[in-house]
Amino acid sequence: MYWKGFSCLNFSMSHFFRLLVLISFVFITGCSSTPVDNESINDPRDPLEVINRPFWTFTWDYADKYIAKPASELYTTYTPPFLRTGLYNMALNLNEPSNIINNVLQLKFTAAVKSTGRFVLNSTIGLLGFYDPANDFDWSGDQEEFGEVLGSYGLSDGPYLVIPGLGPSSVREEVGDYVDSLYWPLAVIEFGPNLVRLGILGLEKRAAVRDQEQLVVESVDPYEFIKNAYFQNMNYRLYDGNPPIIIDEAEEAEIDAFLDELDELDEFD
Repeated sequence: MYWKGFSCLNFSMSHFFRLLVLISFVFITGCSSTPVDNESINDPRDPLEVINRPFWTFTWDYADKYIAKPASELYTTYTPPFLRTGLYNMALNLNEPSNIINNVLQLKFTAAVKSTGRFVLNSTIGLLGFYDPANDFDWSGDQEEFGEVLGSYGLSDGPYLVIPGLGPSSVREEVGDYVDSLYWPLAVIEFGPNLVRLGILGLEKRAAVRDQEQLVVESVDPYEFIKNAYFQNMNYRLYDGNPPIIIDEAEEAEIDAFLDELDELDEFD
C-alpha cells in the first residue's frame, strides 16, 4: 500500500499515488483537444466532475463501505481507550514541526511558539507524544498545513479532486500535503512506522465522521453534499474558525424586491 521513494527521503505510497492522480488531472485538463464550454460547467470549482463522480462512487460505495468503515469500527471497538488516545497523540505529535513552520509562514508567531512548546514537552515528558501534558497549559493542538499557507497568500483551492479510495481533495491541498511530507521528521520516518502513523490517522479520521454519515446517505446528491462540505471545511480552517460572511448582492436584491412587492400587496388589503 505504500511506496519508498528515491534517495534518502521516504514517501508514503498515498502521497506518490495522489501526486500521480494530480498530474494526470492536470494533463487531461491541459491537453484535451476538445475545448471546454464554460456554460456546460455547473460548478466552476469542479471542472473535472465527469472524472470525479466515478471516483467518488468507487470511494464511497466500495472502498469506504468494505474497507475503511469496517476497519475503523473494529479499531475503535477493540482498542483500549487509553491506548487509542495515546497512539493518536503520537501520530499527531509528529506533525508538530510542520505546524511550527506553517504557522511562521503565516506570521502566526504565537501559535508557532505554542506548537514548539507542544512538541518539546510532549516528546519528552509526554513519552514521544503518547501523553499530552501540553494540553494542561492550554497549548492547543491545531493542525496547520502548507495548503493553508498557500491559501493565506491568496491562492485559491483550485479544481476539486476526488482521489480514488481516499476521498475529496483539491489541487491546493494535494500540493500542500506533498510539501508537508518533506518536513522533518516525516521525511525521514522509515516505512514501518510511517505505515502505522498513516493507518492510525486514517482510522481516527473515518471514526470522526461516523455521526455525520447519515447526512450523506439521506442527501439528494451525496457527491454534491460532500463537495460543498469539503469547501466549507477548507474555508473554515483557512480562517481559523472565523470565515468572512460573503453577501450575495444579487440574491439580496431579489429578496428586497420580493419584500417590497409583499409590502405593496399589504397596502391594497
